[in-house]
Amino acid sequence: MSNALANERLRKRFSRWDVDGNGRLELNDFKQEAARIAQGFNKAEDAPEVKPLHDAFEALYSHLAEKSGAQAGITEEQFLQVTGELLFTEGEAAFNRALGPVVSALVGLSDADKDGVISGSEFEIWLAGVGLPRTEAAEVFRKVDQDGNGQLTEEELLTAVREYHYGRLDAELLG
Repeated sequence: MSNALANERLRKRFSRWDVDGNGRLELNDFKQEAARIAQGFNKAEDAPEVKPLHDAFEALYSHLAEKSGAQAGITEEQFLQVTGELLFTEGEAAFNRALGPVVSALVGLSDADKDGVISGSEFEIWLAGVGLPRTEAAEVFRKVDQDGNGQLTEEELLTAVREYHYGRLDAELLG
């Protein structure tokens, strides 16, 4: 992937997560993002099934803040540097450790029948929950369903999120 495409997608992510628009990512931004997603799933912010999402976003913020050395929030430049290193230097395993809990929490919120996989209708719930249009669900589902079995595993979803950020898949899953 070109650095230009990576930076474009990472800048979009920064902007999305900079909820208060002050040019810095702070813990409160990540808490608000988790609350926004919970609302998208029609869940109360303090519902027990939302706790893993809150925990995942707080852990992600802590990881990024620690890696950036940020004392008063993470600037866009710091975010681009840290996430660029995560993607292109540290590799897929590091990406999975950082973003895996977020994907896992989203699976937990989307998996209505609790069978451990995401069906097409549950995937529509995922997309709506993160603020993406349901109208694209069938097309995106086909792109993400690597083995073509009509179900998405947590691994397939994490791979899709990672591949999107690498620029190898044009299917955004985190809003």
